[in-house]
Amino acid sequence: MQATRPQTVGYGLSDSPAGLAAWVGEKLWTWTDQAAGGLSRNQMLDNLSLYWLTGTAASSARLYWESIAEVSTWFTTATGDTVTVPTGCSVFPKEVPRPSRRWAARRFTNIVHWSEPDRGGHFAAWEQPELFAQGLRATIRAIR
Repeated sequence: MQATRPQTVGYGLSDSPAGLAAWVGEKLWTWTDQAAGGLSRNQMLDNLSLYWLTGTAASSARLYWESIAEVSTWFTTATGDTVTVPTGCSVFPKEVPRPSRRWAARRFTNIVHWSEPDRGGHFAAWEQPELFAQGLRATIRAIR
């Protein structure tokens, strides 16, 4: 259904708070590092409230549908373009998908900082803000 009719789920998410909570809640649960505590109930409810009150659930679902092919290509085929600016990477253990340094170096040719923290997931800055900030600070130090 995301592959062929992205708006179908969008209508359900925009029409039903329970449907929205089930859909987004599953993503928040699955894409976070539950062994490290994940997100609190209040954090998840805050996020769901933002989607509901702004009516952006359908556009969010559509964005994933529109970009999934390109993102999949980034992780499965060779890239013809490279990014040469200084780059810092923090790859958290529950990131989806989780790139290797070897793969990243093919595209980002000037990696000045690389870290693989021991906890965190797709929403690392939200889940593990201190670890995220440490990686950011290390990148800035490496650039200076």
